[in-house]
Amino acid sequence: MSMQSLLVLGRQPALSLAELESLYGADKLRPIGQIAAIVNVDPCLLAFDRLGGAVKFAKVLTELNTTNWEEIGSFLIHNAPEHSRQMPPGKMKLGISVYGFERAPREVQKLGFNIKQAVRATNRSVRVAPNNDPALSTAQVIHNQLTGTNGWELLIVKDNSKTIVAQTIKVQDIAAYTRRDRKRPARDLKVGTLPPKLAQVIINLAAGPLPNNCIQTDYDACSQKPELKTYFANSLLLDPFCGSGVILQEAAIMGYNCLGSDLNSRMIDFAQTNLKWLREMPRSPLASNVAITLMQRDATKDQWPLDPYKKLIVASEADLGKPFARTPSPQEIETAVAKAQQTITKTLNNLAKQIKIDTRIALAIPAWRIAGGHTINLPLLDHNSYDGYNRVSFQHVRDEQLIYYRPNQVVARALLVLSKA
Repeated sequence: MSMQSLLVLGRQPALSLAELESLYGADKLRPIGQIAAIVNVDPCLLAFDRLGGAVKFAKVLTELNTTNWEEIGSFLIHNAPEHSRQMPPGKMKLGISVYGFERAPREVQKLGFNIKQAVRATNRSVRVAPNNDPALSTAQVIHNQLTGTNGWELLIVKDNSKTIVAQTIKVQDIAAYTRRDRKRPARDLKVGTLPPKLAQVIINLAAGPLPNNCIQTDYDACSQKPELKTYFANSLLLDPFCGSGVILQEAAIMGYNCLGSDLNSRMIDFAQTNLKWLREMPRSPLASNVAITLMQRDATKDQWPLDPYKKLIVASEADLGKPFARTPSPQEIETAVAKAQQTITKTLNNLAKQIKIDTRIALAIPAWRIAGGHTINLPLLDHNSYDGYNRVSFQHVRDEQLIYYRPNQVVARALLVLSKA
């Protein structure tokens, strides 16, 4: 149990599960419904900062053979004082988040106050974060400093007939995501912007299994604080439709050397401006040795200067076409499908001539959500095999679940993961 990590999944859990399975393997991953997932990886070795799909990261403390609320509460109230003794002096900040149980916020709040009383009996001051919902949001966790030195967010997760109790180590840095998304100096809202979290997912689907020694964390909850290292100095990420550079930005932060290209010279200028801003910002997340190259290229026919000695992955968002503020006509859909199908097919054929066997590709390609929730996909998604490629499928997620969309959005992003045959 001590070697397990627990991840609370985001708004589209299938994407998070596929991301985790890509990086850590199906055998190390156990989904808990659509809520969370257990990853059999030591929390000190799990690279949470590069995950786009999981919102909370915790270490598993124990597993209870009950889902009875009173029994769970009694266990926590009995054991909380001992845990508090192991924390540094000062006011303890406590939060409770409940997943999978049908409990009103006031019941969760009551459990928090009962734990508070048990800890206060040891002469320790405790402040409890208020529950507006059964689970605290990431913003609440940050605001109440629940992952700090004296913070303690308890996650109570229903797992069939058992209950998992975990302690939050870290939550997504929503301020950093907002800064990297909305503060970039060169943005074209008419073209649309790829969310940084989704960019991370696409990169991780292309990356495949991480090396066992890929330590990228300095979490306070770890008994050892491993030195931060970049393990991707000999890797190269190619984005053949780089646009304003969101995927390049997120990949460079992870430590990948990057090569980005686009047919539109204006987009190359945008990407150059944004990546310069990222490198020069105060406390830049970029390592000084990360190399980023940009060039104008037609992805359907041009060549890229690929280094044969670097491990290559390809991660990109293809042109999504017209955004459609309303449901498109059948003729508009037919035109959009034909154009996207031709561009992506030609690009895959062009790439196949230049990349090595087993190179992985993750592409976000357009799909159209129309009346009744029906989705129109590109014809190339209807195949299990492709000329020169094998489709990478996932054990815990069906292929058709790999789609990113927002409510009332017509053009969605379907994610296609391939491996050069």
